[in-house]
Amino acid sequence: MIKIDGGVCAPQGFKANGVHCGIRKNRTKRDLALIVSDVRAAAACVYTQNLVKGAPILVTKEHVADGYAQAIVCNSGNANTCNADGVQIAEGMCALVEKHTGIAAGDVVVASTGVIGRPLSLEPIAEHMDELAAGLGAYSAEAAQAIMTTDTVEKQIAYSFMLGGKECRIGAIGKGVGMINPNMATMLVFVTTDAAISHEMLQKALSANVKDTFNMVSVDGDTSTNDMVCVLANGQAGNEPVTGTGKEYNIFRKALFKVMEYLCRCIAKDGEGATKLLECKVSGAKSKSVAKTVAKSVIKSALFKSAMFGADANWGRVLCAVGYAGADVDVNKVDVSFRSRAGEIEVCSKGSGVPFSEEEAKRVLSEDEIEVLISLNSGSGRATAWGCDLTYEYVRINGDYRT
Repeated sequence: MIKIDGGVCAPQGFKANGVHCGIRKNRTKRDLALIVSDVRAAAACVYTQNLVKGAPILVTKEHVADGYAQAIVCNSGNANTCNADGVQIAEGMCALVEKHTGIAAGDVVVASTGVIGRPLSLEPIAEHMDELAAGLGAYSAEAAQAIMTTDTVEKQIAYSFMLGGKECRIGAIGKGVGMINPNMATMLVFVTTDAAISHEMLQKALSANVKDTFNMVSVDGDTSTNDMVCVLANGQAGNEPVTGTGKEYNIFRKALFKVMEYLCRCIAKDGEGATKLLECKVSGAKSKSVAKTVAKSVIKSALFKSAMFGADANWGRVLCAVGYAGADVDVNKVDVSFRSRAGEIEVCSKGSGVPFSEEEAKRVLSEDEIEVLISLNSGSGRATAWGCDLTYEYVRINGDYRT
């Protein structure tokens, strides 16, 4: 696989754009995005498991029930959740896409992100949809910016890979820096590919990959109401369609995994108020399930996250999180090390502390990307989870997020 430029516009037959329409008061921030395919595309989605779901999710589920879609429209600044007219507004956004692009409203994926419980007016969207549609082009960055809320940087990626002797491309944009503990996806991620693959196999690949990528991310332990990951595959690369499991399916799944894993790191590193990306790697577990449970437990620990903010090698908080994870672990076999660009330092062996230099530990933990290496020494299961430190800034952001 080769990393390329272009984001969601890298694959053949996709265009995108993002504009400021007025949902957000800050006129320097884009707040409306559109991604379109030249042709109907196979579609696959995963959604939040929160019982409270944004109206756009309800509408999108209906629109992709046949396994196809051709456009994605998304606004930021308002979640369109818990609103009496939410479904009507979401359907209205899709109708506006049809009016200005000719793409059937029933082939539109719709998404929203922002404040929950605040009415969303269709008026600013209607006023700027012509500008949005008319400006469609290779503007992945603009689309990525338009779906941001408290994100500090846009998140996009693209790769090329070979499938059936044809060059295929896959690209994505994503957002989500708070309310991240998805247990399905993460805030919003939109993936495009020109590979030809049936919607059944596309869904299979997405559902399988999400278990080891977005399901393993946690910023604050809160599951959003609007989480969605959507993949569109329009087949413009011309490869023989992937319709079953086997070599070609595995190649595609790996390409999709690469994109999803990249965005996991981006989203975790840009967590609200975050200064550090935390990557917890668990090995030697009795099973993969045990490893995943332990990794998520550690990465979600508020005490551990706070210690990492202060570059404090308080490894006892790691052991504590391992112990209450509810997994089958022999705590007397656990080894723990911290690693970063500044080096690696062992802090725990067989469940007990080992002598180490506090100065060296501080140097290792002062980097902006830190690996927490946990060996359970009980099997071959392994897993990775991603998170971030917990800072004063996180509290400030969420102390007045709505007002």
